[in-house]
Amino acid sequence: MAGLHRPPKPAAAGTSGNRDKSGLTAAWLHGLDVQPCEPIDAIVPARSGVSGRAGVCIHRASLSKREITTKHGLPTTTIERTLADLCLNLSLTEVVVLMDTALHRRLTTIDRLSAIAERFAGHPGVSALRQVIGHSEPAAESPMETRLRMLLVLAGLPRPAAQKSIHDRWGRFLGRPDLYYPDRKLGLEYDGGTHRTSLVDDNRRQNRLLAEGIRLLRFTAGDIYTRPEAVVDEVRITLGRAVDHGRSNAAAAGTRACVAPSKPAAAGSGRFD
Repeated sequence: MAGLHRPPKPAAAGTSGNRDKSGLTAAWLHGLDVQPCEPIDAIVPARSGVSGRAGVCIHRASLSKREITTKHGLPTTTIERTLADLCLNLSLTEVVVLMDTALHRRLTTIDRLSAIAERFAGHPGVSALRQVIGHSEPAAESPMETRLRMLLVLAGLPRPAAQKSIHDRWGRFLGRPDLYYPDRKLGLEYDGGTHRTSLVDDNRRQNRLLAEGIRLLRFTAGDIYTRPEAVVDEVRITLGRAVDHGRSNAAAAGTRACVAPSKPAAAGSGRFD
């Protein structure tokens, strides 16, 4: 997460009540994983006489009092209004990344986000906001995990479960992959910087999962950013193999069930009837 430092105070970023921090600036003030903005995003009333100033990007819009809060001494749009505003400027995946983080940190809830979508019905960007809410996942634990999930979903693959705990038949905890397809017994892991420091524990966890017939695919940021098609293809092929394997096992079980057991040979007959 980007460190929270004391916000810069150029004259254009003053704390007067008619300039409220918004967009990426507000996201940063709320503690989301974005870089401090230059220029600063600010919202002013639609009919305000405030003009653009150096270092500030002015957005004109209506704000109700319930959409304004205070962060680090600065009037700021609420986290719900901030995420709604970002739907107008960022890609679907990147807004989902920020929404996942906000939900995971309990800065907001799906109900509160859905309520603001209802209030903005008919306004520009509300359809994008509803789409982001539909893709959001409070259980997601990292931005790259979200980007991996969105890469797969937007490519048409089924949505995997996030951070699902897996236990063996005796109830013993085996592991918790970042993403998991329970019906295919396929786990997906994003290997970030912490993987190098927890390599031994990660390997032990992987061995426990493999011993229970659960396959794992591991991906890095380089995979997601530079070879996304290959990532999608690898997951799609592995999911397909799981289906084929399941059908083969079912067919084999059916064959065994349909074959009548042979009668034991009569004593001394020297043959099987």
